[in-house]
Amino acid sequence: MDNNVYDNNMKFLPFLKFLEKNKRIIISILLIVVFVVSYKIINNQLTKKNNAEASIIYTSFYDEISSENPDYALVEETLNNLLNAYGSSGYAQIALLKKASLDARNDNFEESLNSFQKLVSITDGSNGNKIYNKIARVSAARILASENKYDEALDMIEKFTSESTNGYIHELTGDILHKQNKTDLSLAQYNKALEKYNDETSKSIISMKIANLGKKVDK
Repeated sequence: MDNNVYDNNMKFLPFLKFLEKNKRIIISILLIVVFVVSYKIINNQLTKKNNAEASIIYTSFYDEISSENPDYALVEETLNNLLNAYGSSGYAQIALLKKASLDARNDNFEESLNSFQKLVSITDGSNGNKIYNKIARVSAARILASENKYDEALDMIEKFTSESTNGYIHELTGDILHKQNKTDLSLAQYNKALEKYNDETSKSIISMKIANLGKKVDK
């Protein structure tokens, strides 16, 4: 019986020696693990708290902007409160998109552009909302192009032009290049749009734009 106990203890001896030899490293690792876990717990709690508070402000914003006769000063004030306190939240991004869309519908393009540009800034980067970023960039590019700010418009959508599977991105790029009298570059974008579009209506529109350049549609 004693021999069995001795043998069992001997089995753990290398492990005990390892612990003794590397105890500082092991303690450091454990402290790091505790720190990371604690940070995630606290961060999750703060995120939930922030989202709850952002939701309250957004509800006020939404109720006002959706009313029959919105108080635009109050809409702007509520939006700024949301952006200042919770600018990176999803609620702030949706609010900017709604405000920009409303301004565009009311022909207030400068304010609309301002909101779209803010949304681009917030959603840029690997952690940003790619859908909102694309909507904001394309919308801003359309407004800039309407103001004859063609280079700025192209800069806004440049990141999508080479890799986009969306025919509209190439069509818009082609439209802007056409306004700059860059016929060959415009044609290249229209041909890409023609490849990407699946519906015949869009294809017909692109074919007409190519014809207006004095070119023939690629077969």
